[in-house]
Amino acid sequence: MPVESCPACHAPNQHRRRRGHRLEMTGAPSLKIALVGSPNVGKSSVFHALTGRRVIISNYPGTTVDIFRGQAVFNSRPVEVIDTPGMYSLHSITEEERVARAILLQEKPDVVLHVIDAKNLERMLPMTFQLIEAGLPVIVVLNMMDEASAHGIGIDTGKLAAELGVPVIGTAASLGHGITELKQAILDYRAISLALPIVYDELIENAVADLKPLVSGSPPAERISSRSIALLLLRQDGQIRQSATEGEGSDGSRIDAIVDRARLSMNQAPAYVLAVAQQRAASKLAASVMSQQVPGRLRFGERLSRAMMHPFTGGLILAAVLYAMYFIVGVFGAGTLVGLLEEKVFGQLINPFFQNTLQNLIPIQLISDLFVGDYGIITLGITYAIGIILPIVSTFFIVFSMIEDSGYLPRLAMLIDRVFKFIGLNGRAVIPIVLGLGCDTMATIVTRTQETKRERVITTLLLALAIPCSAQLGVIFGILSVSTGMLLTWLGVVGAVFILVGWLASRIIPGQRACFYMEVPPLRLPRLSNVLQKTYARLEWYLKEVIPFFIVASVVLWAGDAAGLLDILISGLKPVVEFVGIPAEAAVAFVIGFFRRDFGAAGLYDLTAQGLLFGNALLVSAVVMTLFVPCIAQFMVMIKERGWKTAVAIAGFIFPFAFLVGLGLDRALKFLGVSL
Repeated sequence: MPVESCPACHAPNQHRRRRGHRLEMTGAPSLKIALVGSPNVGKSSVFHALTGRRVIISNYPGTTVDIFRGQAVFNSRPVEVIDTPGMYSLHSITEEERVARAILLQEKPDVVLHVIDAKNLERMLPMTFQLIEAGLPVIVVLNMMDEASAHGIGIDTGKLAAELGVPVIGTAASLGHGITELKQAILDYRAISLALPIVYDELIENAVADLKPLVSGSPPAERISSRSIALLLLRQDGQIRQSATEGEGSDGSRIDAIVDRARLSMNQAPAYVLAVAQQRAASKLAASVMSQQVPGRLRFGERLSRAMMHPFTGGLILAAVLYAMYFIVGVFGAGTLVGLLEEKVFGQLINPFFQNTLQNLIPIQLISDLFVGDYGIITLGITYAIGIILPIVSTFFIVFSMIEDSGYLPRLAMLIDRVFKFIGLNGRAVIPIVLGLGCDTMATIVTRTQETKRERVITTLLLALAIPCSAQLGVIFGILSVSTGMLLTWLGVVGAVFILVGWLASRIIPGQRACFYMEVPPLRLPRLSNVLQKTYARLEWYLKEVIPFFIVASVVLWAGDAAGLLDILISGLKPVVEFVGIPAEAAVAFVIGFFRRDFGAAGLYDLTAQGLLFGNALLVSAVVMTLFVPCIAQFMVMIKERGWKTAVAIAGFIFPFAFLVGLGLDRALKFLGVSL
């Protein structure tokens, strides 16, 4: 099977003019590389090892899926590197897989690096077979060779390369091992042989032979082999079927007839037969190239990994992680750092300086209030953004990056899967839920990765209701840190609401449950460089995206205050707030909380600092603010992702429900005689 080259790849400026998401470069790169592979195989480590820090993040056109693009120079030759989303097969299911395949088909990379976790070679070879069948210029990157060696696994890369007919390079990208050899292999790329990796049974091969002439002139055949297109059609890949019948002179009815005939003549679905054949070939090949020493006692990392996924020990470990997060973010970030910045730097230095200066320079109070009034850009927007929220999100991003880098998140998904099944979700939902602890708006977008509409709606509802973003979470940790009992009660109430509403939603919203599978990478000690790099990137996003929003919100609040609209809203909300046991002064925080949840939480923090909010009222306020309507940015994304009817229905449910929960909590505390 010939391995196709693409002359168009050597004229990428044409592509760049046609697709604005590409890198803006003064000179066209002479080589384009795409990284593909399953999640948690170290693709990002390989990507950063090849590109360094010259990276651009953008959405793939028509999607919300992030694509990482980087520039590099290999032996004086400019290179563009694309890190695709995780994929398990060319037969795409999730949006990430569809985007990854679109990059292979549309961007026409000169070299495709299939990154594999060396410890799991057998499980990942089927996709290698698919890439080779597609005629793509593949290099197999056996990553994490250091971890494979630590597990007593040895791989004969030379024999594997000979059997596959493509170059195979062993790497430990996080340590920089094998990267020089990989760069050279990219520059010297050539297919070693033209042998097919798998010959399927007679019915499959006959159907492929019948389909190949019909799809040879189709658009996908410009990039992948007719054999690969035929196999994807037998898997009933709707996207490929649509694309394969767009070519001039194509006969969609004949294609459908051949696929239907093959499907009806087989005892099992063709997709299943293909998957079984590929897995058998993978097992046979892996057995011939791998050697493994007899394992001794379980290593500490493996024992810890299993403990993290066990219902009892996993729950204890999760509690320890949450407590560490509370101490670092709530006590140190929201306590020590906020006290330093908000009270001393802004409260004693910056704000008094600008108030005195601007009030003297601008005699018109209405105009000076825009900058230094109650809702001023400096005294409210910048003070909240820098003095209160920035130290909190900084400490949260550091903790989250450490958790992410350690490999704990997939294990948390496996642990939480048992609970999530009760509310109609599975462990995969832990990804948007955990991301929601960073930013609910971003997490709402990420719900696209879930397989069914039902799961996406339930997750969107729970994100809007019971998942506080990092800034809000940090502020709440800060204001509740005065009492461990208060914090535990808040966690219990919000957790109970999360499960109760999720359970009810799973019974009311129709739809199917999706299956759950997830790669579990090895546990690693977080690397300081990775943690700092991720924290820096997220703080850069915060400074660029969030601070301007705080400024705009300050201007809107100032305008609303000047026009009297804000007073009307606050006056209308005061009776509701007081009825549930919260001081009337907190109504302001709930109104501005619609602009940003963290903005509202910061308002509660300010009331606490002034001594106006404490005890039971403080706990009730924190619960209601957590469950309150989503911020306007999240609400707009909900409209975009789920439609305006669903978004309005969610917001319409959340607003009264949040105050109803607050009312129930206040009355329960009074009935029990509890005073916090």
